[in-house]
Amino acid sequence: MKKILVPCDFSKQAVNAFRFALDIARKSGGEVHLTHVIELPVMHDSVLMPVMSFEEVLLKELKEKADVQYEKLKKKYADPKDKVKTVTQFGAPARMIISYIEDKSIDLVIMGTKGASGVKEYVIGSNAEKIVRSSPVPVMAIKDYPKGGTIKNIVFPNTLHTELQEDLMMHVKAMQHFFKANIHIVWVNTPSNFTRDITTLKRLQDFAKRFLFKNYTIHIFNDLYEEDGIINFAHNLKADMIAMGTHGRKGLAHVLGGSVAEDVVNHVDMPIWTYTMKNE
Repeated sequence: MKKILVPCDFSKQAVNAFRFALDIARKSGGEVHLTHVIELPVMHDSVLMPVMSFEEVLLKELKEKADVQYEKLKKKYADPKDKVKTVTQFGAPARMIISYIEDKSIDLVIMGTKGASGVKEYVIGSNAEKIVRSSPVPVMAIKDYPKGGTIKNIVFPNTLHTELQEDLMMHVKAMQHFFKANIHIVWVNTPSNFTRDITTLKRLQDFAKRFLFKNYTIHIFNDLYEEDGIINFAHNLKADMIAMGTHGRKGLAHVLGGSVAEDVVNHVDMPIWTYTMKNE
C-alpha cells in the first residue's frame, strides 16, 4: 500500500477517506494521491470555437479553486513529512481515475461513501461502479473515519468456490497482514442456498487450509438472505471491516449473487474492501 489514490470531491466523506489514506501511508511509508475530477459538458463542434476562450478561463478557475481546497486539507490533516500529491483532472471521472491508477501504479483506492442514500450515486452508481468493476487494484469504500490502527477484525464472506480465487486470496492475506488483523471467514446459510453444517464446516476448513490462512476463524451464519447474514454477522462480531471479492463484468452486484454487495455497502457504516477477481 505504497501508493494510495483518493478520488476527492471535498465532501465530508472524501475528507474521511483522505484521513484514512494518510494513516495507511504513514504506516507503509507510502504516499497519498488526491485527485479531483471535473466532468465537463459535451459540446458540439458548431459551438466549440466561440466558447473556447471562456472555457480556458473557466478551467483555470476550477483548477485554482481545487488547489485552494487541496491546501486546506493538507494544512488541517497532513504533517509536513507526509507525501501528498494533488492533481485536478477534466473528463469522465471513472475513465480518468482508472487511467490514473494505471499510469501511476496505484496500489489502493480509498473512496468516501454517503450511506444508503448516497452510495448508489457515488459507490454503486455509474462512475464509482465503473471504478470498482474496472480497477486493477483493491478499492475501499468508507463513510466514517476509521483510524488505521483500529482495523483488527475483518469479516470475509465467501462462496467457497476456489476457482479464480488465487489472486483474491493473495490480496486479502496481504491486507490482513498489513493491518495485523484477525480474519473471520464466514459462510452464510440461507433457505434458498442451504447446506448442512457438517458439510460446510469441512469445506471451510479445507478452504482455509488450502490458502494457508493464519490468525483466522471460520463461521457458519444462518439468515434469510445472504446480505442480511453478512451484515448481521459483522455487527454481532463488532467487526472493523468487510472484505469481498467481486467479478469485473458485473461489479459489486455479482459478489455472492444478485445485489448482495450493493445491499451490504448500502447498509453498513464500516469500511468495505473489494477486489475484482481476474477472469483467468
